[in-house]
Amino acid sequence: MRTKRFTCVILGLAVTACSVGPDYERPVTETPKAWSGAQNDSSWPSEKWWKGFNAAELDRLMEAAKQANFDLAAAVARLKQANAQAQIAGGALWPALSAGGYGERLREQPSYKTGTKIFSAGLTASYELDFWGQLRDQAEAARLAARASEFDRETAELTVQSLVADSYFSLLSLNERVHLAEENIRAAEGVLDAYKARFEVGTASELDLAQQQNVVDEQRALLPPLIEQQRQTRDALAVLVGSLPEQLALPQGTLDKVTVPPVAAGLPSGLLARRPDVQSAEAQLQSANANVKAAIASLFPTITLTAQGGGIANTLSDLFKPAGVFYALQSDVNQPIFKGGALAGGVDLARGQYDVQTALYRKTVISAFADAEDALAAIEMEAKREVAQAASVASARKAYDIAQAQLYSGTIDILTVLNTQRSLFAAEDELAQARLGHAQAVVGLYKALGGGWQSPEEG
Repeated sequence: MRTKRFTCVILGLAVTACSVGPDYERPVTETPKAWSGAQNDSSWPSEKWWKGFNAAELDRLMEAAKQANFDLAAAVARLKQANAQAQIAGGALWPALSAGGYGERLREQPSYKTGTKIFSAGLTASYELDFWGQLRDQAEAARLAARASEFDRETAELTVQSLVADSYFSLLSLNERVHLAEENIRAAEGVLDAYKARFEVGTASELDLAQQQNVVDEQRALLPPLIEQQRQTRDALAVLVGSLPEQLALPQGTLDKVTVPPVAAGLPSGLLARRPDVQSAEAQLQSANANVKAAIASLFPTITLTAQGGGIANTLSDLFKPAGVFYALQSDVNQPIFKGGALAGGVDLARGQYDVQTALYRKTVISAFADAEDALAAIEMEAKREVAQAASVASARKAYDIAQAQLYSGTIDILTVLNTQRSLFAAEDELAQARLGHAQAVVGLYKALGGGWQSPEEG
């Protein structure tokens, strides 16, 4: 009867178990009232944000990266590990049950013809009453760490998506620049042929020929580095989609054929819920807080209940008969008193780790806002740069056409021709790079806004 009452008291304590240590409170962080960039809207990117570029080849590359990217595979594996750790930590909240059996035959003297046989079998159950919440806090810390790992996987996926888009657009830009370089070589060679013809009739000097030959050589020298960049970028893209470079066909087309979509940035207050890296930082902070609570709880007594039951007999057939049945109930209370400062050190360690995570969380929040501001500014400036560079190409093209007409009529000197050629060639190459800068700035804003990993309603 006393044992039963004691057990009931202990179980009652378990039901009313408390939790020690500080409850989690999100650190106070400032949020800008509005973006200082050129765009501000209440909408957010869609889940497949890259489809706004209307590039079917980019869609295929994104799908290939999702299936075969090695960084994503590693992130998924780390998530599996974190979930397993959470499952292991959660197991301590449940009773432990084990079964065992035992058999023995004894012969005390060699002259004995028979020996003594003993058989036993039974179950042992033990349960640590989580009166101070230590086990729950440890399980919660592991669960939150697994949650952070899930957000890390989302961050890895967003990073891979942005890298694929950047590499794809870089290849399209290089395609355009290679094409321009080849066209410029042919144009410079055409002017050289014209000067050769004029030289034959005595209307051009050998210096004129040498200067134009220099332009041709300059344009030819520009082509190999561009082709090298093209191949290296193709190889980098192949790694992103998990294939050998030789297995990835070089994307066709040029960047001037790609639609660069307008991107609206939702209100700043919603950014923190849109960014998986911010969500990961907070989950890690919450996990650190749970570890602080668990460390404080370790200073308090632990209460463990143990129950055993089974049977013992001299024959297997009598093993579970009433005469051989046994049981035992036991409760243990353990209060740590002195461990050379290890317990207090554990609390200080957990608090220090919490302080680290607090600083990292605040840094991640500030960085998120800075990323969005930078991306908005980049889009605004790169768009203006592209427009200005397109105007520069138009004026350089007009000057070049006039110079060519005057060249064939013999009313222009070589210096004018050289200047218009070099100006046009440089302006066209700069325009190709300006288009790339604009496209990559848009990709950067998608990444800064958290991509489309979470819908605006969930944020």
